[in-house]
Amino acid sequence: MVSIRTAAPALLLILAGCVSGPDHKPPEMPLPAKFSEGGVKATGDVASTAWWTAFRDQRLEGFVSTGLAQSVQIMQSIEATNAAQSNVTVAGAGSLPSLLVGASHTTSGQMGNLRTQTSTQNTTGGSATASWLLDLFGQYRRARESALDSLDAAYATVDVTRLAYLQDLVNSYINGRYFQARISIARENLKSRRETLELTKFQLDAGAASRLDVVQAEGLVNSTLSEIPGLEISFRQAVHHIATLLNVPPATVIADMQKGTTQPVFRGSVSTGVPADLIRNRPDIRKAERELAAATASIGVAEAQLYPTLSLSGAISPSYVHTSLGHGGLTTWSFGPQISLPIFDGGLLRANVKIAESNARGQYLNWKQTVLTAVEQVENALSAVSRDAQTVAALRAQVKSYQEALELSTASYKDGASSLLDVLDAQRSVTDAQESLAQAVQQSATDYVALNVAIGAGYVAASPDAAKPVKVASKAN
Repeated sequence: MVSIRTAAPALLLILAGCVSGPDHKPPEMPLPAKFSEGGVKATGDVASTAWWTAFRDQRLEGFVSTGLAQSVQIMQSIEATNAAQSNVTVAGAGSLPSLLVGASHTTSGQMGNLRTQTSTQNTTGGSATASWLLDLFGQYRRARESALDSLDAAYATVDVTRLAYLQDLVNSYINGRYFQARISIARENLKSRRETLELTKFQLDAGAASRLDVVQAEGLVNSTLSEIPGLEISFRQAVHHIATLLNVPPATVIADMQKGTTQPVFRGSVSTGVPADLIRNRPDIRKAERELAAATASIGVAEAQLYPTLSLSGAISPSYVHTSLGHGGLTTWSFGPQISLPIFDGGLLRANVKIAESNARGQYLNWKQTVLTAVEQVENALSAVSRDAQTVAALRAQVKSYQEALELSTASYKDGASSLLDVLDAQRSVTDAQESLAQAVQQSATDYVALNVAIGAGYVAASPDAAKPVKVASKAN
């Protein structure tokens, strides 16, 4: 027959291996074999893909390099991982032994005019208290597991922040260049319309035009003049946002942006992979999966609270007393186990289990919705990118045609073979076509950015020298 002294340690080892609650399993869901307009070849890790270099714009590459290094948003998300790391320690600390020590010294006596001899008493003491809660059902192990999963989610949040930051920064740059292009178009058209106004005034002096023609030409000039301030405001707002993202003075970025006005145009193609690649490459999907794992571990924490808890504790308090009458020491100690079992709590603990289970199911649905949204975003961006080039090419041809029509109508007006209205209509057509082309180029670049972000590419720089950094002044000149 096995004695209790022999069986007790074995029983404790068996109970120590018990962990309440379900183990996390990576979630699964059916996905299509390919995107509707994509290929069937899977992609590897795209986190280091510097897709913004496809614009071949060194200034943009410099902005990205600087921004990733000193973005306040990214720094905030990185700082959050420090707190998450400490939470891991906090979560598992309850199952580790604790020891508290203390010391004291007191002097006591009496004062007065009694003819009785009094003495002063000095008492020096110390104390040490040790306790250890045996994590028999894995409450603290599950809590630490949940904290580790939350830490992984915090790291994924950093990646999500970097990806969102890249999209915001590059799109702001694209918008800034778009408004610069619009300002350039407006100024070129203003020059052309002023020349038409001068020609109309000359025709009026020669008796070949009416006052109505002059007024119409003046109205078109003033209309163009009124557009330029609004475009300049929009340009500066875009630049101010870039400066905020880069954490630099706006004047520095404005001076840098004014060195060029060409709109970014990407050259090349994007390998989107297959929908299953998104689960590995999209940081928001990885974050949702880690949050599901943390919620699953929390079920075990709640279930473990339904079972008994066993703790071992002990204390020792030595003291030494010294008086004029004598001295001596005294030591008190105690040791023993303590067990507690919830009997009646009004259903609180079981309700906590149901809450934890519901939270886990909600996190699974959140993960599933995140995957579905990611697939939709790739599909939308892929269909846009594959057609944007056709739109841009058609609008370039349209601008060329309207510019030729303007030249012909102007020459005909000079010869007196057509009216001023034909010239003004041709100028409006050129302006509309040029603005549509600038907007199409902007949209094409934005769709390219959206596609790369949708597949989860580029949130980690390929190397420290992947892009030439921007030299930023300490203050505006």
